[in-house]
Amino acid sequence: MNILVIHGPNLGLLGKREPEIYGSRTLDDINALLSEEAAGREDVSLEFFQSDSEGGIVGAIQGALGRIDGILINPAAYTHTSVAIRDAILSVGIPTVEVHISNIHKREEFRHTSFVSPVAEGVVSGFGPESYLLGMRGLVGHLVKGK
Repeated sequence: MNILVIHGPNLGLLGKREPEIYGSRTLDDINALLSEEAAGREDVSLEFFQSDSEGGIVGAIQGALGRIDGILINPAAYTHTSVAIRDAILSVGIPTVEVHISNIHKREEFRHTSFVSPVAEGVVSGFGPESYLLGMRGLVGHLVKGK
């Protein structure tokens, strides 16, 4: 199964950006963690995409149609603002899991609302980079069960 991992805006600065919230691991560290997990399964291949642009993320989601089995997405700040990303996920019909490094419900009030959650199979937040691993495991399990 092919999984597209999408990292949203400012995640390219992980390790430098607000380490008290996001920790010291970089985006490359998170991708390596996911790649290591996928390497333990012969049936999982990963593709990584990061963009600070809403349009770039929408394009990646649309481009997944017909070639990707599942999407693991951290929409970052677009979680709370992007109807376009929500609609793209809904329109391609690819099972999607939303992940966040921090617990968005323990942060500012405006972060408590997600436009993506209602169209996602599940949401994992608050476990640091482990949120990605937990999300990927949940997505793989969902995809296997659906076959």
